[in-house]
Amino acid sequence: MTHAFLSDEWMTAAREIREKYGSGEAAGPAIKVNLTITGVPFGEGTVESHIDTSTGAAEMELGKLDDADVSLTTDYDTAKTIFVLQDQAAGMQAFMTGKVVVQGDMMKLMSLNATLAAAPNAAEVSEEIKAITA
Repeated sequence: MTHAFLSDEWMTAAREIREKYGSGEAAGPAIKVNLTITGVPFGEGTVESHIDTSTGAAEMELGKLDDADVSLTTDYDTAKTIFVLQDQAAGMQAFMTGKVVVQGDMMKLMSLNATLAAAPNAAEVSEEIKAITA
């Protein structure tokens, strides 16, 4: 079954996938990133979420963190391309054309991809998350 990216159902299914493989250690520096995703095709049209590696595991949840290192704002399609399809070239192009707005510690944000990719079972988790995403 597939779910709209960042919907409550998607978040639950993605959390179950991450738990299935265990949290593992997030390689690299701890980072807390707030995400504001606009143009969402459900709910009120905007989703606030975050990625947090400060506990040693990479966790993506709904809601904002008060002490984020960096904040990223982009539209739904761009976020899906970056976080689900993991198309980093498209992410860089979106940043260069202003479709991604970043505030805060850019160096930590740049380390996030390597941190997530180095997590145990990252490829398996990524493939299963792609499979549940509509």
